[in-house]
Amino acid sequence: MIAPMTVYTDYLWFTTKQKREVVRITDEVAATVRTSGVQEGMVLVSAMHITAAVYVNDWESGLIQDFQVWLEKLAPSGLDYRHHQTGEDNADAHLKRTLMGHQVMLPITKGTLDLGPWEQVFYAEFDGQRRKRVVVKVMGQ
Repeated sequence: MIAPMTVYTDYLWFTTKQKREVVRITDEVAATVRTSGVQEGMVLVSAMHITAAVYVNDWESGLIQDFQVWLEKLAPSGLDYRHHQTGEDNADAHLKRTLMGHQVMLPITKGTLDLGPWEQVFYAEFDGQRRKRVVVKVMGQ
């Protein structure tokens, strides 16, 4: 007999101090996995705002700065984007989010996140200083 699947949902809330900020959220995601009771499955971590991203990479300050420089080269702030004709001023934030991705799916093994040796989960904010959230949806047995 196959055990029924558990689905557990929680939210992480952020109000960043800076307009652009990267926040390590690995521990919060891991705590949600533990609370869910799921031993084998997957966890979806998804930014619920179109100017924020969730990604997995190394927790190294130089690399985080490299991402910021790279993103600014690819989607510079201050340009006359067509999106700004709607009264908005954050087109670069939308583009940066698209480059970094809005969600990740992570494995759960024996009740814990099954990440590689240097992998960490990050929330990247590109138009912050407002209250925003990330959904964490744990699924499995």
